[in-house]
Amino acid sequence: MKGRIRFLDLRPLRSSRPFRDLWIGSSASQLGWQIATVAVLAQVWDLTGSPVATGAIGLATGLPMVVFGLLGGTLADTVDRRAVVWITTVGQLLAAAGLCAQALADNRNVLLLLALVAFGAASGALGAPARRTFPVRLLPTDQVAAGLALNNVSFQAAMLTGPALAGLIIARWDFAAAYAVQAVAIGVSMLTVLRLPVIKPEGALTADGRRRAERGGWLIVLRRPALWGVMATDLSATLLAMPIALFPLVNEIRFDGDPQTLGLFLSAVAVGGISAGLLSATVTRWPRAGVVQLTAAGVWGLALAGFGLPGPLWLALGCLAVAGAADTVSVITRSTLIQLETPDAYRGRVSSVEHVIGVAGPELGNFRGGLLASATSATFSLVAGGLSATLAIAAVAATNRTLRAYRTPPAVAQPPAPAVTDAVKAVGQP
Repeated sequence: MKGRIRFLDLRPLRSSRPFRDLWIGSSASQLGWQIATVAVLAQVWDLTGSPVATGAIGLATGLPMVVFGLLGGTLADTVDRRAVVWITTVGQLLAAAGLCAQALADNRNVLLLLALVAFGAASGALGAPARRTFPVRLLPTDQVAAGLALNNVSFQAAMLTGPALAGLIIARWDFAAAYAVQAVAIGVSMLTVLRLPVIKPEGALTADGRRRAERGGWLIVLRRPALWGVMATDLSATLLAMPIALFPLVNEIRFDGDPQTLGLFLSAVAVGGISAGLLSATVTRWPRAGVVQLTAAGVWGLALAGFGLPGPLWLALGCLAVAGAADTVSVITRSTLIQLETPDAYRGRVSSVEHVIGVAGPELGNFRGGLLASATSATFSLVAGGLSATLAIAAVAATNRTLRAYRTPPAVAQPPAPAVTDAVKAVGQP
């Protein structure tokens, strides 16, 4: 890697029109999702005033993501992945339109609201594994990590700006306007997906010409040490050291419960993530993706252990920013390794496993942290969690030589994408 290459690598946006379209659509969709998330939270609280009801939002989103994420993995290894993403995006648009309609009708039934949330989450989860396979099919091998870094930057930017924008929209125009903005954003995503080329999975055909998923799609994770190692690393980091659920308690004990401080906790993580993304070219061209991911995950654990120790606000925010930066590096390298190490015929199912771990790990980690803190203290929960995560990651590194030695494959250019007109005509074809 040349010393002058330090900032965000923009080559994927310049070299691949299909990837550029995908990135624009995904960025719009992520911003709309963040706006709608705040609107749903505020509307459920407005209807019920119950923390149990707001907690049920997590169930309404988390359970469909797990169930339909796994189903989407098999689907992505069987049919045209572009068609899967387009159809499931239509489902998300219908859910957003339903949310907007119920808000305009002054709905007072929280179960209807949660049902629409669950439908939108299920639609997104069904298409998530197929969507995750796009960068590796649209970009040369040496640009996949840079493309994933660009995706992560847009996600972090949406996390940082979406909630604030949602607050402004709700305050000025109420909930329906926030859901309408989400619907427009999803519409943009639909149009960009339609412009993509047909992306069929590699694999065998049956006697009648239908494509079938290769056998052993789930077990390939266990058969390839680099895959189970990178996923075990991510699960260790999130399950043992996730801090979000403890933010209110830490804020109450150490910083007098100031709501502005609580907001700074979340912003610090996002700022660290965006900063790492903007400087991601310092790591996306390093070939030792396994070592980078292990190191970044270990830094995440240590930074959160540092956040758990009593100290001034600036130190707490600094630890959270470091954790956010480490998480971004870990996510980019993990996703790159998984996509490049997995044969295309299995990418949908392996991506669905990655998706489920990414959804379930943080939620279970927050639950674990809250339980431990209630039995001990926030300091003990955070410090013990961060250190145990680091030790677990070190154990993975010590026992998984393949992951430690993993190197990104040399650059392989992708074949030219079909013309846009051909791609549009092929929507829905097997």
